[in-house]
Parts: sequence; C-alpha cells; structure tokens
Amino acid sequence: MHLNTHLDLDVLAHETEDHVSVLVELTAPQLPTDVTRSPATLVVVLDRSGSMAGDRIEAAKTGLLALVDRLDPRDRFGLVAFDDQVQVVVPAGPLTDKLVVKQAIAAIDDGGSTDLAAGYFRGLQEARRVAGRNGATLLLVSDGHANAGVCDPTQLGDVARKAHADGITTTTLGLGLGFDERLLSAVAAGGAGNEHFARNADDAVTLVAGEVDGLLSLAAQAGALLVRTSPHVRGVRVVNELPSVAVPEGVLVELGSFYSGESRKLVLTFDVPGIPALGLAEIATLEFTYVALPALEQHTVTVPLHVNVIPGDQAAGRIPDPVVRTELAFQQAQRAKREASTALSAGDSKSARRSLRAARSALQDACAAAPAAMAAELQDELAVLTELQQQAASGDLAHAAKLSSADASYKSRTRGRTRPSA
Repeated sequence: MHLNTHLDLDVLAHETEDHVSVLVELTAPQLPTDVTRSPATLVVVLDRSGSMAGDRIEAAKTGLLALVDRLDPRDRFGLVAFDDQVQVVVPAGPLTDKLVVKQAIAAIDDGGSTDLAAGYFRGLQEARRVAGRNGATLLLVSDGHANAGVCDPTQLGDVARKAHADGITTTTLGLGLGFDERLLSAVAAGGAGNEHFARNADDAVTLVAGEVDGLLSLAAQAGALLVRTSPHVRGVRVVNELPSVAVPEGVLVELGSFYSGESRKLVLTFDVPGIPALGLAEIATLEFTYVALPALEQHTVTVPLHVNVIPGDQAAGRIPDPVVRTELAFQQAQRAKREASTALSAGDSKSARRSLRAARSALQDACAAAPAAMAAELQDELAVLTELQQQAASGDLAHAAKLSSADASYKSRTRGRTRPSA
C-alpha cells in the first residue's frame, strides 16, 4: 500500500491561529492475475416481503444466480430471506454444490411484512459461524421500510459497527423508492460497506455483480488510519463521511477493505493555534494499518506531517494548494448532500434545497481555482446538485433523498473507488 499526503498550507504564520487541511491518498497494490486468492465469505440477506413481488424479487434472484456462478467452490456462501419470518435458504458454507444452491434461490417467493432486523441478525450469525481469518461480507437487500422488530437506524447502525469490529463488512442495496434510506445508510456506514440505490431491476443486477467483483479482487482488509496529533494541534476533523472515533493519541478512522489497484482519498482538517516557535513543526503523524491479502500479514505505513512556521509578513503571500482546496470543497458538498437527504426523508424540501444551494455556491467558487484535471469532475457534481434541486422542487422527495444519500456515501466513504455502472 502507498500513502501520499498533500497539505493545502505548508507554511504558517508565527503565533497565528490557522486551519490546515491535508489530502490523504491511499493506493492498494495491483494483485498479479495468477495469485491464488483466499476463499471469500459472502452472506446475502434478502427481503422477500410482499412489496418485493414481481420484477424486484426476480431481479434479486437473477443477480444471486449470477453471483453463485462467479464464486469458487472454495468460497463460502449463505442466503437468509426474511419477511415477518426469517428463513435460512442456504446455510453458509463452501459452494460445493452450486446446482442445489441455485435451485434454492429459484424457489424463493414473496411473503408478508418486513422484519429487516431479524433477517439482518440471522445473517450476521451465519457470517460469524463460517467467517475465516479474512472475515466476511454481508449484503443486505431490501425494497421497503422495516415495519416489525427493531426499526431504529441508530440501533442497527451500532449492530453493524460491532459486527465490523469482528471482521464482518455490511453493504446495503435499496431497491426502488419505498425503502428507508436512513436505515440502510446507517447500516452501511456502521458496517464500513457500500450503500447502493437501484432504481430498477437492471440496476440491481449490475450492482450485485459489482459487489462480487470487488469481493473477489480484495488486496487489503481492515484498513484503519490513526491520526496522531501533536501538542501544536487543538483538534482534527475527518471531512469525509467515515467511521471515526477519538482515541488518546488523536483520531482513528476506519477505511475497511481495498480492491486490487484501487486508490482512495480522504481529507483531514487540523485546528492549529498559534505556534510559538519559528521553523519546522510537526502537526501530526499518520499511521495506516492494514492486513495484506492473500498472505494475511499486517502492515503499517507511517507518514509525518510538517509545516514551516515563519514570520507573519513572509507568510502573507502564501498560495493554498488548489488540489487540496478543490477536494475539500468536493467533500463539503457531499456533507451538504447528506444534510439534504436527511431533510428530504423528513419531508423538509425547503431545508434540503437550502443545503443544496449552499453546496452549489461553494463548488462554483472552487471551480475558478480548480486544476484542469479536477474541473470536469466539479462540473459533473454541479449537474448532480442541479438534478437533486429540481427533484426536491418538483416534490419528488423520495427519489431525491435516496439518490442524494447513495451518491454522497459513494463519493465520501469510498472516494476514488470505481463504481459499477448502474
């Protein structure tokens, strides 16, 4: 793994309070095509409630059948289906008989109400039962609001977070416009997985295939970034929407798994009060720890962050790094989209549009100084914000809330990862 850092300001004025942002870029190695990968573990938890009847459940089954074809007989696969009852359709274990598994998938039919929590809890039990040293992935697929059992997003997010600490990543896939994006987003965030939104059956099949592609090309797992702050720093903020927790040394950021050859980006902002001494000063040390596959060896990469403290008159002409400032604006726009999604889910179109307008304004300002390589991406993001504003203004709140949530999640939590085309 390679870790590169870029400061927006590497020069600070003597005894002057300031904020320093750093762009962190992490790149996983490209695995050789002839490498023997470790067996993967995948458990799917499928909503089979009555609202899934027709195209949705058939699309889910089509995606699962293709998924089984892609997995190796050594891989461990399990399938749990739920409505108001939970059924273990395929007990988690090696795929030694794909025909039997496919027949079990084909036989799934729609049922009653939606006890999502019961299905998720049972899926986690199956994942824990068979997970190897390299953990497991759980894919939760639903098209509706949980209306039985535990329905609170915070509680289920905490369950997903604890499962991730045990090596189980949770990814969610919401189908159509009826699912609860707040709940699925909380579960995906807690589980350090992806949050997907499929508008239709074709999108669902594509996104399931993309999850399998990622699972089968893992180069590293259990990625975590420890930000060790120096006494010169009063506080640090993780701008990306990533699971993070304060620790005595600073902040620990969970980054999860990395695919072969993928690059990821995150932005940190440090609150630096006036530094009393001139010269080179360390504001933090970044320690990135991960488990390399297929060897399952733990590695740590350490990079110090330094600034040069100079007299105030000499610092007056400094020019912030445009790449870092542009990425900072991009990530702030993702936070605004998350705020907009929350407002839209609550039916508050006015607040959502206000958040989206503020994000547009900040991105338009950033476009003026953005490097050419990043300007096109900002224009694409402005187009997304325009679409969201139009949907919110037209009353299409459900679609706007789901698109805003899933898009912000992808562009913030796994920034830089290639997304399956849906």
